[in-house]
Amino acid sequence: MDAAVRLHIAAAPADLATLATVLRGTLMTPDDPAFTAASQIWNEAHRATPMAIVRVANAGDVATTIEFARLNNIDIAVRSGGHSMAGHGSGDGSLVIDLRDLRGLHIDPAQRLAWAGAGLTAGEVTSAAAAHGLAVPFGDTGSVGLGGITLGGGIGWLVRKHGLTIDALLSVEIVTPDGDVLTASADENEDLFWAVRGGGGNFGVVTRFCYRLHPVDEVLGGALVLPLTAQVLRGIVPIAAEASDELSIIAMIMEAPPVPFVPADRHGEMSIMLTFVWAGDPDAGRDAIAPFRALAEPLGELVTPMPYPAIYEFTAEAGTPQASTIRSLFMPSLDEAAVEAVVDALTAGPAGSMVQLRVLGGAMARVPVDATAFAQRDAKVMLSIMNGIGDPLTAADAIAWNRRLFARLAPRASGVYANFLEDEGEARIRSAYPAGAFERLAAVKRRYDPTNVLHRNQNIRPAAVRRVERETGFEPAASTLGRSRSAN
Repeated sequence: MDAAVRLHIAAAPADLATLATVLRGTLMTPDDPAFTAASQIWNEAHRATPMAIVRVANAGDVATTIEFARLNNIDIAVRSGGHSMAGHGSGDGSLVIDLRDLRGLHIDPAQRLAWAGAGLTAGEVTSAAAAHGLAVPFGDTGSVGLGGITLGGGIGWLVRKHGLTIDALLSVEIVTPDGDVLTASADENEDLFWAVRGGGGNFGVVTRFCYRLHPVDEVLGGALVLPLTAQVLRGIVPIAAEASDELSIIAMIMEAPPVPFVPADRHGEMSIMLTFVWAGDPDAGRDAIAPFRALAEPLGELVTPMPYPAIYEFTAEAGTPQASTIRSLFMPSLDEAAVEAVVDALTAGPAGSMVQLRVLGGAMARVPVDATAFAQRDAKVMLSIMNGIGDPLTAADAIAWNRRLFARLAPRASGVYANFLEDEGEARIRSAYPAGAFERLAAVKRRYDPTNVLHRNQNIRPAAVRRVERETGFEPAASTLGRSRSAN
C-alpha cells in the first residue's frame, strides 16, 4: 500500500469519510437508500447490518479497506456473489469488502484462457466462454460468485469430465491481510496457491482469477423425473459411477416441481429429479442415461442437446434469496441404511425439504490428494440435506428434521464439502480437510494472516494461535479475532 495512503487513513482512523476519500470505489453507509439491498446476501436466515460496505474498484481499494479495518479493530466480511450459506458475506457491525464491481473479463480462445474479476458470476463467465465453445468447470448454479465457488473447490456439472473449478485455476491476484497485492500460481507463492484451491477466504481477498478453459460446446442435458422408491435411489449411484466420465449427475430428491414436462397431477409428488450433463456425443449420451430410465417409468423428462450454459436454467430458482439450512457430507457409498434413511425421511418430511445426491469420481479423483487444499479426491458420493426455513411457524420443525436425517447419515460420512458448510464448529471444518491438509492450511494461515484478520469464513486459525490454545487452555473470544497488528 502507498505510504501516503497508509498515513492518511491512520490520521483519522474512526472516520469513514476519511476512508471514502482514498477509495476509487464507493463507500456505502446505513443512511444510503440502497444500503439495505446492497447488504442482502442469498441466505436470508443470516440478516445483518454492517457498519459500511465498500464496493471496491480495484485491488488497491481492497488493501486500503483492510488497513482501515485493522487500524480500527473492525471485523471484515468479504462478499463476492453473496451466496454464502453460512452468512459470512456480511455481519453486524462489519466492514464489507464488496467485490461485485470487479467485472473485468478477458477470454483468449486461442490459448484457452480466461482472466475474470471476482465480481463476476459463474453464469456470466460460462456464457462468455460458451461463445467460443469453451467452459470452466464451475458449480451447478449460475448466480454464484467466482470467489465462493472457486476458493471452496467447485463441484458442478463437469466434475467427472473436467474436474473441480480449482483444477482449471492457473493463478489468482490476491490481497493479503498485510495489504500486499500478490500473484499466486504454480510458479509464484506456491504455498498460497495450494491453499486457495479449496481453503476458502482464509488467506487473502482474491480480486482476479485466471482459468484454463476446456472445449465444451453443445451437451446433452436435462432431467429425468423418477418416482422416489428405495429401488430407484439404490440404483442411481452404481449406474452413474460406472458411466463414462462424460456424464455428471445431480439428483434432487424432492417434490416434483411444477414444470411443463411433468404432468400437473404429478406435481408435488415425492420424486428424484435426476439432472445431468453429458459432455460428449449426444447419441452416446442417450445410451448412457437409458439405464436410469429403466429403473422406473419417469414421471416426466426433458432430455435434449443444448448449449452448455442452458443447463443453468434447471437451477435458476436457486439464485433467489431465501432463508435456508443445510447439512452436507461426503460418503464412500450409498448403502442400504443410507437409502432407507433418505427415503423414510423424505416420505414424511416437511414441505420444501430436499436431499441432493451427487456421484463423483472421474477427473476429480485423478488429481493427487495433496495437490490442492481440497483433499476429498476419493469421495464417491455427496449428499446435501436442504430446507427452506422462511416460514417462522415451521422453521424449527424443518431444522429439526434436517438434523435428524443428518444424524442418521453422519456415521457413514467420510468428510464434508467446505462450500456446503454452515457455522458448524471446528470439527466439521477439520473434516473438510483430511490427509494433513488442515494442518498444512493452518501453517499457511500463520504465514499470511498470523492474527486471523480474515476470520469471517470457514475459519482455519493460524498454527501459532492454535498451539497457544493447546498449551494454555485459553481460547480468545470471537470479538478479539482480527484485532489490529499496527499497535506494535
